[in-house]
Amino acid sequence: MTIVYSSSYDLHNMEFHVENKKRTDAIMETLRILDLKIVEPKSASPDDILRVHSQSHLDYVKGFAERGGGYLDYDTYMTSESYNVALLAAGGAIMASKVVLEDGGWAYSVARPPGHHATRDRAMGFCIFNNMAIAIENLRKRGSDHFLIVDFDVHYGNGTADIFYDDPNVMYISIHQDPKTLYPGTGFIDEMGAGEGMGYTMNIPMPPGSNSQDYIWILSRILEPVKDEFKPSMVFLEAGFDAHKDDPLANIKVDEEFYTWIGSYFKNERVVAVLEGGYNLEALANSNLKFVKSLMGLESPIEDEVKASNPVKDVFARIKDKFSEYFRI
Repeated sequence: MTIVYSSSYDLHNMEFHVENKKRTDAIMETLRILDLKIVEPKSASPDDILRVHSQSHLDYVKGFAERGGGYLDYDTYMTSESYNVALLAAGGAIMASKVVLEDGGWAYSVARPPGHHATRDRAMGFCIFNNMAIAIENLRKRGSDHFLIVDFDVHYGNGTADIFYDDPNVMYISIHQDPKTLYPGTGFIDEMGAGEGMGYTMNIPMPPGSNSQDYIWILSRILEPVKDEFKPSMVFLEAGFDAHKDDPLANIKVDEEFYTWIGSYFKNERVVAVLEGGYNLEALANSNLKFVKSLMGLESPIEDEVKASNPVKDVFARIKDKFSEYFRI
């Protein structure tokens, strides 16, 4: 039951931007009521970054910060401190994975800036370095392999997917709002991986307006058979909370019921969670509290029968058809 967090994350901050320090402040203020071990991360080294990102990307963002920062693209900012903070955020994911590797249980890196949109050579979508991919490659250096990633941010984690797209030892599952209607515009069912990694990327594009029942219904039919057949040594959760009905950036309508379910579902696994999105501060704090309490076994999901809308059942049928030769869904 470990939280990896540093107040130094606040140095990457632009007050009028939706991805600002108030996000982690709100989460930590809420989580401090629980009996959790909070540890300070160490910065990732340039070598850690280069296991995932190109030298040109590392040099560019470092130089950009040294010149005072600004906007890397239309929505991804840096301050003069952001390079160092991004190293610390990547280090937080590494530390969380080390905790789970050595002690079992779960750990949660409550870090900013987020990471799942960052590709090997590009920062985008508020993300500078891909924190989770860096942690996974650090574990591989230690001899671990065979990882399941479940990304429940409302946006498709295009960076994480691209980094592991041809890798049969990393199964990436993303549930997100239909990319025809939301950034980054990719993450369709037929994006299934490449080469030896074909079948190890699974996208679940959810119709706008989908709710907690829809999310629980479809994931409960997918996760168990994939876990049984893939047999991961560790589970990574890209924990985005922007699918919440009160979040301003999307049109999915889940509530705390889903975050309780997903935490409870994985509570007996070796789990590394890494914070991604979530931009309504009250919803973000409440959802994190439910998520963490359910990982601790202090909250349980409602046991009522779960039902899904017909459009969501159609999504499931398409996934089942596409993946029938890879997994017995």
